[in-house]
Amino acid sequence: MDERDFGTDFLKNFYVPDFIFDPEAIEETNHEVPRCPIIVFINSKSGGQLGGDLLKTYRELLNGSQVFDLGEEAPDKALHKLYMNLERLKSSGSEFAAEIQRKLRIIVAGGDGTAGWLLGVVCDLKLAQPPPVATVPLGTGNNLPFSFGWGKKNPGTDSQSVKSFLEQVMKAKEMKIDSWHIMMKMKAPKEGSCDPIAPLELPHSLHAFHRLSDSDALNEVGNHTYRGGFWNYFSMGMDAQVSYAFHSERKLHPERFKNQLINQGTYAKLGCTQGWFAASLFHPSSRNIAQLAKVKILNREGKWIKLDIPRSIRSIVCLNLPSFSGGFNPWGTPSKRRKAYRDLTEPFVDDGFIEVVGFRDAWHGLVLLAPKGHGTRLAQTQRIRFEFHKGAADHTFMRIDGEPWKQPLPVDDDTVVVDISHHAQVSMLANEGCKSKSIQDPTPSLSGHHDDEDSNEESDEDSTEERKKFGAADTFKFPEETYISHLS
Repeated sequence: MDERDFGTDFLKNFYVPDFIFDPEAIEETNHEVPRCPIIVFINSKSGGQLGGDLLKTYRELLNGSQVFDLGEEAPDKALHKLYMNLERLKSSGSEFAAEIQRKLRIIVAGGDGTAGWLLGVVCDLKLAQPPPVATVPLGTGNNLPFSFGWGKKNPGTDSQSVKSFLEQVMKAKEMKIDSWHIMMKMKAPKEGSCDPIAPLELPHSLHAFHRLSDSDALNEVGNHTYRGGFWNYFSMGMDAQVSYAFHSERKLHPERFKNQLINQGTYAKLGCTQGWFAASLFHPSSRNIAQLAKVKILNREGKWIKLDIPRSIRSIVCLNLPSFSGGFNPWGTPSKRRKAYRDLTEPFVDDGFIEVVGFRDAWHGLVLLAPKGHGTRLAQTQRIRFEFHKGAADHTFMRIDGEPWKQPLPVDDDTVVVDISHHAQVSMLANEGCKSKSIQDPTPSLSGHHDDEDSNEESDEDSTEERKKFGAADTFKFPEETYISHLS
């Protein structure tokens, strides 16, 4: 625990008075503009008791009005109310309100799902001055906090730990991050647990759209279309199946998942029991990505072309950040030869490109433990589409930013389509030790590990012309109603 003396005036750097939040409150003129005004959103259900303890500490140290429990108030409503009041105060000539808006920073404490929810809300509000966001790791994987230097271990909840975190937030630098739009089209199943509204239990970042534009190629009678977004990754296959088993077990026995280390141990055990360490023995070839779906990418000329995927690949990840499954970087840093030969780059978080990586089995995933380890690099792209037709498998598993679901596949002549495209950007706060790299600051990576020039890749992976950079974009919106306990 940090034992430094922060001084009696330290917390004034972050304090935001009541009249900024309450339009009925009288504006106070005796306040100095804080150096780093913040608002805090905490998922009190995350991290066992940690979320509730952290909520209590923040409310004791700061003005209770600037600390929100996501179990009681959704972030979209809180931020909309706040910015409406700021605009009202500014229109009446309040320089204090203008400075608060200019300097404002957000802290969100929860799992990756909670952080993604908050980022989606900030993106949807389309603010002229969107506040940058710092993330407190209260989940199991904590890929978002880890990517930006906030760690992946659950934090201390005492006042000294919180003050130390606040100091880091005040010193943190802003960094842009790409957001990604995902659209999924499927026909409504006639029966079973795959009803697309409730039992399918799609991630909170996806919700149903009942109308599409007349020009939309997916506008077909009888289809349900879902739109949403993600910040870190979309994955399909073995990793999503293990994640689904973990979340199902946690939903059945929440009392067993109160500790991060226990959660991680359970996750590893499920990885073994699901049979992915001997995938070729325990899982039929129908689970291979190449047999599950036709995968297309949009080339520079705006034409869809096929992405050839090695037949041994059983898991595919579309990755935006250099952190997956608790801190691993599946893309790695391509060598100079591979950069030139295959037009590959390092994984920047704000370049508008997403990295597409494949894995054969769990043993293949373990190569990430090596300093220069990486998965099978398939493409860097701004748009990718998966098309599923009737085949040997009736379902697969998918995952968005830590939230998995069991996806039914066609049983007749219909098609399930998943389309991913670049959307926009929001600002994150990057702490010391940040793993993410900005294209605006292409300094050498702190990890410093480049592939060996003779690094092995799958022989059928080296088709150069079909794995270059591609592009398109669209919009997404997050759901109005969410269940907070599912986002930890």
